[in-house]
Amino acid sequence: MSAVVDTEPPAPPGRSSRPSLARLGRDTPALQVLVLLLIFGYGAFTLRGFGSLLSVKSMLLIACFVGLAALGQTVLVLLGHLDLSVPGFIGLGNLVTAILVGQYQWGFLPTLAVVLGASVSLGAFSGYVCHRFRVESIVITLGMNFVVLGGLAVLAGSGVTGSAPEWLTRFASVNATTLGIPVPPLVVLWVVLAVITGLVLRRTVAGRRVYLTGANPKAAAFTLVRTGRVVVGAFVLSAVSGALTGVLLTGFSGAGDTNIGNQYLFTSLTAIIVGGTSITGARGNYWRSVIGAVMLTILNTVLLANGFTAAEQQILFGLIILLVALAYSREAPLRDQV
Repeated sequence: MSAVVDTEPPAPPGRSSRPSLARLGRDTPALQVLVLLLIFGYGAFTLRGFGSLLSVKSMLLIACFVGLAALGQTVLVLLGHLDLSVPGFIGLGNLVTAILVGQYQWGFLPTLAVVLGASVSLGAFSGYVCHRFRVESIVITLGMNFVVLGGLAVLAGSGVTGSAPEWLTRFASVNATTLGIPVPPLVVLWVVLAVITGLVLRRTVAGRRVYLTGANPKAAAFTLVRTGRVVVGAFVLSAVSGALTGVLLTGFSGAGDTNIGNQYLFTSLTAIIVGGTSITGARGNYWRSVIGAVMLTILNTVLLANGFTAAEQQILFGLIILLVALAYSREAPLRDQV
């Protein structure tokens, strides 16, 4: 059975059925791509060196972390949930990598296994509690975020002296190459993950189950979709993508920091929202989040170059979220249309 997603109800009698601008914005990321190009064009026209190869690679590298943090979060948004524990899992991946590899000289693979094991277990717990006891996801994940960050503070003790392995630093370096091509390996990894995630959501049974569950959980259950597994799996994916983002940030920053993930909660959510994935669930995809991550990174670079403070940037991003939320409020959730 296939899911009906990104669709619009039939036009009522007397109303034109021609594609509207609103429908174009829902069905394709054309508007987001246009805005991205306009922002980049403005930056290239007004800022010296903005369009250089080094500048573009730097912006893509920074966008990688926002986009990777938004990977699992996008799937949860498609289900109508939010994950506020992203900063905790990013800190988990970052700090555990720095401590085990840098201080205790563990191998990278055993360290990665510990990070993945912890994030899978904690993510599955959040998803199970949320689905089984019908608790709001923002409550569960907020509590989980405090638990993880508190545990990391205890683990760090008096300080973290370990650093990232040298190869991981090169992997996340803007000057690194991939098979001789002047593209950072981290950017290539992100592109590969984006393609795989987009295809899984759009072309597989698992992806259709996500959209069905996000559109109407009760109807999905009647069609024999195990909605509990879908929800738990999405929480696990969000935890894992956050933890992997933290591991990669260890290479980028060179050290471990408990609070390194704090900035990625709202930036990843903003990337999802401005990318065009509906906060009401079942509309959108990860490719939109990729566009949103790149758009936000370019906009942030332009604002910084023009002297905007961090507080002023937060105000602007908040206004963007409010405007997009108002736009979403004008349409009924897809679960009310099917």
